Amino acid sequence: MRYVDGYLLPVPKKNLAKYRNIARKACKVWLDHGALQYCEAAGDDMTPMCGVAYPKLLKLKPNETAIFAFVVYKSRAHRDKVNAAVMKDPRLSAMCDPNNMPFDFKRMACGGFKMMVDG
Repeated sequence: MRYVDGYLLPVPKKNLAKYRNIARKACKVWLDHGALQYCEAAGDDMTPMCGVAYPKLLKLKPNETAIFAFVVYKSRAHRDKVNAAVMKDPRLSAMCDPNNMPFDFKRMACGGFKMMVDG
């Protein structure tokens, strides 16, 4: 069964170009190490038909937008293998200076998910 890592994070709108640049590089790293799919999307319509709106959930400031991202793997074991290789990849560490991130890392939410429906 395929497995998904999901991420939700706030990014200041003025940092979206910098974040996109990092995301494009991160995509290459994950795919090079075997991830099946890597997607990142910036908030656009943040007024839901139901449920809690992302801005409220993330406590977005007026100058921020939500980023929704996910990475797909063959299985949880495959995810663990890919992520172990990614974390050792020097391309990733070069992008992740904790003092110079384009978003508030402490407000990022992430987790692993077992696929329930795969259409």
